Amino acid sequence: MIPPRPGAAASEGGGVNPAPELRANALTLGYDDRIIAEGLDVALPAGRITAIVGANACGKSTLLRALARLLTPQAGTVTLDGRSVHSTPTRELARTLGILPQSPVAPEGLTVIDLVTRGRSPHQSWWRQWSSGDERAVHDALRATGMTELAGRSVDELSGGQRQRAWIAMAVAQGTPILLLDEPTTYLDLAHQIDVLDLVTDLNREEGRTVVMVLHDLNQACRYADHVIAMKSGRVVAQGDPRQIITAPLVERVFGLRSQVAPDPVSGTPMVIPMGRHHTVTV
Repeated sequence: MIPPRPGAAASEGGGVNPAPELRANALTLGYDDRIIAEGLDVALPAGRITAIVGANACGKSTLLRALARLLTPQAGTVTLDGRSVHSTPTRELARTLGILPQSPVAPEGLTVIDLVTRGRSPHQSWWRQWSSGDERAVHDALRATGMTELAGRSVDELSGGQRQRAWIAMAVAQGTPILLLDEPTTYLDLAHQIDVLDLVTDLNREEGRTVVMVLHDLNQACRYADHVIAMKSGRVVAQGDPRQIITAPLVERVFGLRSQVAPDPVSGTPMVIPMGRHHTVTV
């Protein structure tokens, strides 16, 4: 994979902020008395794309929610450059971390540009109202996501791929050096999945944004991510460069699936070829 260009995301004043290092240390996560994940230690490489993979209900989205401070750990810490996200003021954190949850829903009748404009909310206050910098950030986000021509359209009139682009544009307009995306390709057809992943890669390479995304497709994770975190039953099984960690034994351990792993003929990254009961190995 081509490494992203060094850089940073746009700040509220139109300058740049270097991407801080996001880490989770000894996390235990759950809801009420139900433990979902424990003993999680992850480091998200700054300025790179990280994909979190694993079978359903393994704790992928729960980990992402904890990284975004949407879920308070029962034990352990999440830090940005060594500082706990729970001790960081909310508005300050919102200028550093942008999150796109699963299947977000916009208010009925909301236009694309109105949605994207909401991304600038963390930069507003009683002493700082809408500025030319905010205007520039919104239009830059629309342009970066290919949504300029659709800015006046209602979000609920868009196709699935266009709608996902609109939400990503809102996250981009937020101007955060870190983007957290929870299953950004869910419910999209294959062409739109690739379109969204190419867009995310553009944001990383051209602006230096750190991207962390939960993905179901392991081959897409290998092709687009610089760093992969593989989870099973609420624990991290492996993490690192997909070329080094994605092997047939790992796939069987994480997904319970026999497979062969070969170089992707397009990208050269690992490509997982599933082996079902009705197919034999051919050489």
